[in-house]
Amino acid sequence: MGSGKGQNIDGQNKQAHPPPDSRFAEGTENLKVLSVTTNYHRRCFELETRERTYTFPFAKLPHDINASKRVTSVYSDPKLANEGFTYELESGETESVLLDEVLYYHADPAILNDLFLFDLTCEVHKALEGSRLSKRELIRRLGTSSSQFYRLLDTTNYAKSAGQMISLLHLLGKSVNVSVRPRSEGVTSLQRSKKSGKMSTAQE
Repeated sequence: MGSGKGQNIDGQNKQAHPPPDSRFAEGTENLKVLSVTTNYHRRCFELETRERTYTFPFAKLPHDINASKRVTSVYSDPKLANEGFTYELESGETESVLLDEVLYYHADPAILNDLFLFDLTCEVHKALEGSRLSKRELIRRLGTSSSQFYRLLDTTNYAKSAGQMISLLHLLGKSVNVSVRPRSEGVTSLQRSKKSGKMSTAQE
């Protein structure tokens, strides 16, 4: 079977084309899905962005897409701020996929770094709940300002460094161990759950 057709942001049909050789996109923070197409031959969706074209295999989706269970429409979804796409099957089933999930599949370094910081920040919040140290004392020990301290606690702030978060966890009586293991299979709902390879913390 040949490639299917999708729609770009302006609603115009656009033919799929093979992705370029470059592996990673730079400046993915405001990356948008310009168009998306269905490629039955390669068994994937092909997403065009300003930087490059990405593929996302059917095998990573919750639905079994094949010649007998085809996609009737696929488009860059404005409800996702065009940072993802939505497809509909002949059965009427629909599903949305965020661009973060596609970038994670391609091991985009910016996304992996954000997920790493998110996990560390979540561990800090859990450690704060059981800590006897006041936030004022933590601010003093870190040698920082209260505004900077609360920026460290912000799960949506990715301008901080992993070193800052590890230092804060150390003050909270935690040690950080990096666990390296095979990547899990299946669809990852990154923007919805912000879960990735877990950082483990242990009580000292």
